[in-house]
Amino acid sequence: MTDTSAGPQLLAGRYQIGELLGRGGMADVHLGLDARLGRKVAIKLLKPSLANDPAFRTRFRQEAQAAARMAHPTIVRVYDAGEEIARDSSGRELQVPFIVMEHVEGHLLKDLVAKGPMSAEQASHIVDGILTALEYSHRAGVVHRDIKPGNVMVTSTGQVKVMDFGIARAISDSSATIAQTSAILGTAQYFSPEQARGEAVDARTDLYSTGVVLYELLTGKPPFHGETAVATAYQHVSEAPTPPSRVNSAVTPALDAVVMHALAKDRFERFQSAGDFKRDLEAAVAGKLPDRQLVPVDDFSSTLFGVNPSTGAASEAALRRLADDDNDDRMPRTQSRPPVAWIWGGIAMFVVILVAAVFWVFSLQSQNIVGPGAAVDVPDVVGINIDQGTDILEEAGLEISQTTRSDENIPEGEIMEQTPEAGTRVSPGQEVRLVVSSGAPLVEVPSLVFMDQEAAKAKLAELELVYGTTTVTYSPNVPSGGVMGIMVEDSSEVVTASTQVPAGSTINLVVSNGLVVVPDLKGQPITTAQATLKSGSLQLGVKLVLDNSCTGQTVVSQSVIGEVPQKSSVTLTYCSG
Repeated sequence: MTDTSAGPQLLAGRYQIGELLGRGGMADVHLGLDARLGRKVAIKLLKPSLANDPAFRTRFRQEAQAAARMAHPTIVRVYDAGEEIARDSSGRELQVPFIVMEHVEGHLLKDLVAKGPMSAEQASHIVDGILTALEYSHRAGVVHRDIKPGNVMVTSTGQVKVMDFGIARAISDSSATIAQTSAILGTAQYFSPEQARGEAVDARTDLYSTGVVLYELLTGKPPFHGETAVATAYQHVSEAPTPPSRVNSAVTPALDAVVMHALAKDRFERFQSAGDFKRDLEAAVAGKLPDRQLVPVDDFSSTLFGVNPSTGAASEAALRRLADDDNDDRMPRTQSRPPVAWIWGGIAMFVVILVAAVFWVFSLQSQNIVGPGAAVDVPDVVGINIDQGTDILEEAGLEISQTTRSDENIPEGEIMEQTPEAGTRVSPGQEVRLVVSSGAPLVEVPSLVFMDQEAAKAKLAELELVYGTTTVTYSPNVPSGGVMGIMVEDSSEVVTASTQVPAGSTINLVVSNGLVVVPDLKGQPITTAQATLKSGSLQLGVKLVLDNSCTGQTVVSQSVIGEVPQKSSVTLTYCSG
């Protein structure tokens, strides 16, 4: 794939790109052909601007792998994903992320709903398919995050298929701009309240968005619509939706109840699983009013969705009631105190046992049984290195277990605490638990590549890291003044991805000067010289001039040697064949 403006091309060496099927804010979808397997596919080409963010590329690959593992009739299969080097109309090289998916013959749900409200049976059938897909994906630990009619296909046989699992998370977890994120996540009309507030999302976010889709199928329009995306998101957070029956009188009270339950602002008050949503929807279409207003969170949904904040208070109240019940049900005393004989008998027995124990201890000492081999004094190893402390404890015949704890004031590897304490007399083989310092706590440094130098310094200050020095060097693609990578303290290794460093570390910046160095190519074969200039380390344009006065196809002269601005063009004069 060499020119993004050209006709059909070969992607990843096997996928023939055909006609454009659809265009979105973040991607174009083409019909494709897998030349290796001879089958039709759908190829989604994401905007090249997303590939500028290393965090997106990492998350994109992870989410594509997770999506590819999901195989279900209601989910559009993902066959392949990756990034391809392309060239735009101006000759500039771009990285284009792509996804190769199952080709589905049918219509997008957004095109079907644009024709007007559907019957309860039609809407229920479509939403049932969406919920079936979500039930499968949620069990696999995958949250879609972008359920909307534009991500649902309906085949000619009526089969419902959900697509684009993972893309929303790859965008939202990267450093993409707000405008890009909004485009890939679709309009704010399908946001959950927690998405609108910027909070963490879970499976119930998908169920809220599915409730919005059900509302739109039944009424022909979503429950909230503002003049701007921000206004619409605010309505999801603060305004109650109009019951669908007030928009479409054909909607029954049972369906009203299901939709309003799905659109609860508090995620703990809406449906807790796709299966619950399906059962209530099926009952409502059959004419039965759901008798369940709030689904309790069971053990499975607690692990998948988190714990209801009200659960702790409820549990404490329940414990208090149980304690009160125990106090109320306690059997009344039938005797105010034990018999006197029992008291004196118990005292006498205690004195006998005490005397026997003291006699036994002194007997052992007189026989020198308490000593080496019978008991061990725990050595003091706090404040020394773990390797030295281990040797000391093992020589004393003691077992060792250790854990680590970060502390910026204690060097890494030094023992901070020991249990039992030093001087305690224990049996041989007793375990001594050590707490070892792991040094200063680690700080996650995001990738600063392509960031402006001053912005990178501000980011380091925000993370309470120390800016050291700036090294200016050559780069084929990072603009002048942009960060190419970082070096941690005295290390000479340039780090371009996110990394962890000890708190308070000194970070040195490697910054681009916007230039590259053209080597002397005279005497080299023209193909070698041309490849050198176009390589990833230079990324320069090449103009060729043929010299018929000589032969050998070698370079006889070049327009420039040494420093030139990025993306410059170099003229090579070479001998004819």
